[in-house]
Amino acid sequence: MTFAAAVGRKKPLEFAVRDDEHMLTWQEADDWLRPVVNMLQAADLGPYKRVAIVAGNSAHTLLAYVACTLAGASAVAVNSHLTDSEIAFILEDSQSRMVLCDRDRAFVAAEAARASEVSTVAAWGDGRLPTGVVAISDLCTDSREPRTHLAPSRPLVYTSGTTGRPKGVELPHTSWVGGLDIDEHQKRLGEDAMISHGRHLVVGPMYHSGPLASTRFFTGGASVTILDKFDAAALLETIGRDRIKSVFMVPTHFQRLLALPEEKRRSADLSSLEFVLQVGAKCPVRVKEAMIDWLGPIVWESYGASEVGTTCMISSGEWLERPGSVGRAIEPFHAFIRGADGRHAPPGTEGPLWFRDDSGHGIRYTSGYFSGPEFTLGEIGRMDDDGYVWITDRESDMVVSGGVNIYPAEAEQVLIQHPLVSDVACVGIPDEAMGETLAALVVAENALEPPTLLDIEVFSRRLVAGYKLPKLTYLVDDLPRTPVGKLDKRAMRALAARGSAALTPVN
Repeated sequence: MTFAAAVGRKKPLEFAVRDDEHMLTWQEADDWLRPVVNMLQAADLGPYKRVAIVAGNSAHTLLAYVACTLAGASAVAVNSHLTDSEIAFILEDSQSRMVLCDRDRAFVAAEAARASEVSTVAAWGDGRLPTGVVAISDLCTDSREPRTHLAPSRPLVYTSGTTGRPKGVELPHTSWVGGLDIDEHQKRLGEDAMISHGRHLVVGPMYHSGPLASTRFFTGGASVTILDKFDAAALLETIGRDRIKSVFMVPTHFQRLLALPEEKRRSADLSSLEFVLQVGAKCPVRVKEAMIDWLGPIVWESYGASEVGTTCMISSGEWLERPGSVGRAIEPFHAFIRGADGRHAPPGTEGPLWFRDDSGHGIRYTSGYFSGPEFTLGEIGRMDDDGYVWITDRESDMVVSGGVNIYPAEAEQVLIQHPLVSDVACVGIPDEAMGETLAALVVAENALEPPTLLDIEVFSRRLVAGYKLPKLTYLVDDLPRTPVGKLDKRAMRALAARGSAALTPVN
């Protein structure tokens, strides 16, 4: 008996997964999974068994990821907002042999597959499909019980790189229970303390490692509800309707919830909620305080990265005693501040935050890069005598906007290609709602004929996903530079943060 059928027998009245349009029982989920798993097991997926998934949030997107796990294949989580050329790079870099997608992304998936010579693109959903895309129901016809003696393969996620190219990284060991075969993998998930909370709500894009954890909840036997996109009022209604037990959110979600009318928040039935995990960007102290005051001591915070998973955790009680802290390192990690001499700095010292991984895994990219057992996530911090960590700044230029990582280099490489742009630099500036937002300082090729905002947007959106582009663009005569000619990002941040009082906005 398959795991989904077994869960359905234990919980005949519970749904397995639902979204805005579909609600599937465990038996219906099993009926969809079986033929897809058998198809994947029979396919030639190459040495890494990679299958790219290009889809928005939905019940069937979750099932596609789960099908890969049950088939012993490695699901490649692809940002569903990327252009065909960006997706093609990921297909080639990951050595994916197949693409699974929803109908809305079928055309861009087909174009990417054609460019990267991936022969099979299968889609779910109603409606006509473009040339080169086959309906997944036509491709998957064998509904026998799949084999389970195969070893599970870790999913692959892509993180944006400072060079402008995303980097592939397998889900780290801290986010992966492993197992000798599929049966053992499912058994371990069923024993996971976090999954034991029960019904889980997904509010972020499933191509991110946090929301992707929903597949672990499902495979561990917990029902999952998926929102297509975040809506604060809908989130509250969904928690009450589905008796949600756990949810992961970023600080921007917190801010939008707190912005709801007080009566709306007071009347919401959140009595089922047991576990709220804050992930992504650093949360403003006043926002975190307000969420704990509203929800009670069920708000936890996880600090880490896709490459390594969670490195630090902190509970509501600990956080209230140490506002702003991201917690203490959890096994197998040890946190320390590296001094200028390369040694461990004493408590209270501000400096580069480093971690030691006792498992020896460290950071490993598909490119072959290995950090060694000691690594940094590029941030500045400090620690107290008890080992609690505070993040004070970032060494890198990465911008975290609404919990999404954006690298200025990607936008710069696109904008500099515009014929009316002579020079450009992008920086992150504070934003009350999003945490940070990306701003561009542009030097025109001809000061008398500067580019318009429409010129830049039309040109850029053909080359890169819209969320990676600056939300604010200003014209400057020259870019600030250091005496040795390097761009002075600190001066640019200060300049951009002053906005229109100091700069000419591009209209």
